Amino acid sequence: MRVLVIKTSSLGDVVHTLPALTDAAAALPDIRFDWVVEEAFAEIPAWHPAVDKVIPVAMRRWRRSVVKTWRSGEWRAFKSAVKARRYDAVIDAQGLLKSAFISVKTHGPRFGLDQSSAREPLAALAYSHPLYIPKGLHAITRVRQLFAHALGYPMPGSDPDYGIDGGRFQQQLTDEPYLLLLHGTTWQSKHYPEQDWRALIRLAGNAGLKVFLPWGSDVERLRAERLSEDMGNAEVLPKLDLAGLAGVIAGARGVAAVDTGLAHLTGALGVSAVILYGPTRPSLTGVVGESQVNLEVDFDCAPCLKRTCVYAEAAGGDPVCFDSLAPETVFARLAQLMSEDAQMETSSRSHHED
Repeated sequence: MRVLVIKTSSLGDVVHTLPALTDAAAALPDIRFDWVVEEAFAEIPAWHPAVDKVIPVAMRRWRRSVVKTWRSGEWRAFKSAVKARRYDAVIDAQGLLKSAFISVKTHGPRFGLDQSSAREPLAALAYSHPLYIPKGLHAITRVRQLFAHALGYPMPGSDPDYGIDGGRFQQQLTDEPYLLLLHGTTWQSKHYPEQDWRALIRLAGNAGLKVFLPWGSDVERLRAERLSEDMGNAEVLPKLDLAGLAGVIAGARGVAAVDTGLAHLTGALGVSAVILYGPTRPSLTGVVGESQVNLEVDFDCAPCLKRTCVYAEAAGGDPVCFDSLAPETVFARLAQLMSEDAQMETSSRSHHED
């Protein structure tokens, strides 16, 4: 059985789709997947063992220069790629007009969210089999239900299994135990204050832990340099691709992160992590996985769901809601997770030795 998945972006959304593939592969052992995904995230689907072919799409880039895209032949090449095979099922797991538009270019019965379920209801008109999936559930659960209904197997009651083997990533940074701080995010209101990050680095140093700081843009690089300044236990990483970052995450003792797409890789890889939520809440799209703790601020206006904190200017530029998440609280919770994981590893080794 050959299925085409359309889930183009964002990074977190792509990671959220992986457990559905694991479910389907367990229920239908002969199933294989192709996947249409934004070029920036094309590495991720290939990490799942049930995916044979990744078809990159560049809708974000193409929209900025339609004429150039047409003349370059990229769009024609993409259409040829999605039409090259007749699929037993095409599943649009995005539920947006752009993904629905892609789905009509394919060959095979098209499944997706119906008008009452999709984020953009008009997208449902593109599907030959629109399906009702209740809103108000976590995104991972909704995608798992969509696949189960579309492919005709019962929705598993098990925890999500992302299907990624962390051992596939080779990124030996150091033999020392280290923390990774995922400090970059697009919303100004999601940023944990820099003085709090630095306090967290000091706490890690007191505990004998090295700290690595990744970055993906010049703005993030400059922030990482500020955070590590005069910190003997902190180091700014070189710019890495997604596989490189996944390797750094997989090798970490623990991760502290803001609400950002990369944080979802900690859940997928089962690495102890504390994720900080200020203007948003984790109930629908939070990180899910073993040894994951989603810490929410306790503040009157949270969750405001606004990209910019209206009180930030008066507070020196930082979102005020994070005042309720002290670095000491964050580190204590992360230290507890790491200790629990270490105990489990010790117990597991003892069991195997016996």
